[in-house]
Amino acid sequence: MVTALRRLGFDKVFDTNTGADFTIMEEATEFANRLQNGGVLPMTTSCCPAWIRFIEMNYPEFLSNVSSCKSPHQMFGAIIKSYYAKKNNIDPSKIYVVSVMPCIAKKFERTREDMQGAGFDDVDAVITTRELARMIKQTHIEFVELPDTNFDDPMGEATGAAAIFGVTGGVMEAALRTAKEVLEGKTLEKLNFEEVRGEKGIKRATVNIAGRDVRVCVVSGLENARKIMEELKNGTADFDFLEVMSCPGGCIMGGGQPIKSSKTRNAVDVFKKRADSLYDIDEKSTIRKSHENPYLKKTYEEYLGEPGGHEAHKLLHTSYHSREKYNI
Repeated sequence: MVTALRRLGFDKVFDTNTGADFTIMEEATEFANRLQNGGVLPMTTSCCPAWIRFIEMNYPEFLSNVSSCKSPHQMFGAIIKSYYAKKNNIDPSKIYVVSVMPCIAKKFERTREDMQGAGFDDVDAVITTRELARMIKQTHIEFVELPDTNFDDPMGEATGAAAIFGVTGGVMEAALRTAKEVLEGKTLEKLNFEEVRGEKGIKRATVNIAGRDVRVCVVSGLENARKIMEELKNGTADFDFLEVMSCPGGCIMGGGQPIKSSKTRNAVDVFKKRADSLYDIDEKSTIRKSHENPYLKKTYEEYLGEPGGHEAHKLLHTSYHSREKYNI
């Protein structure tokens, strides 16, 4: 894929998973702060733009529950046009960032208000994985015959935690690894949180963090999200941390992904194949916790300061507002 993108004319090819590590660092810090300092709970994740639009339209009274963190590719775009540009003496106005996403809603997300962390659009264009495949075919690139090449350094460094971001429960698991280890001040003995894995639409679990039982809930599919939000609305919600992905199964089953024929879907469990591949990447990764990513640590030391600090908040966080529903 990296080789194909270079053949298509891109000067640099970076791994969006690096952006996912930044998102986990900021989101886990935000959750820990809310947990310790009496902030608004439950806190919900914010990396799925369709979920954000859904809550803005249907449950605006709960926008303070939503994490203010941008999604991985938006954070990454802001870092590229600030820290990376400065380090490499590049005029940020000359940088054009294209995100390849499994998600159609990311096209809207990049146009949202408050997505110009460095004074320019964080991301200039979004194409889906399906559109990228079409571009490769249109330019007659023989994809399977291409040699493997690596992402460009140093922004191609990512952890196993970032890899599982794309599957339902992955954001929660990655955040728990960092939040638990940072708050407890000791190395985790168990990195896998099996209780938040799997295709089930609503998953609930309790994780002990620094002597406190933290109740978590993982949701995929907006029908299930509505059920959970109704629990929150009527006061029966029993969780402190909520992950929501609009697509059943998570980003790996996103609307921008390759469409499988019914024949293929009946013969192959597409969700399982895709999910297993991400968990396999995680298991084989040398570093499996976002806060241990060496590039991430260097960026905070040299530019962003502490997670959740002033500069990090300016570049990597956003805001939300009530939106009018469409009349269909």
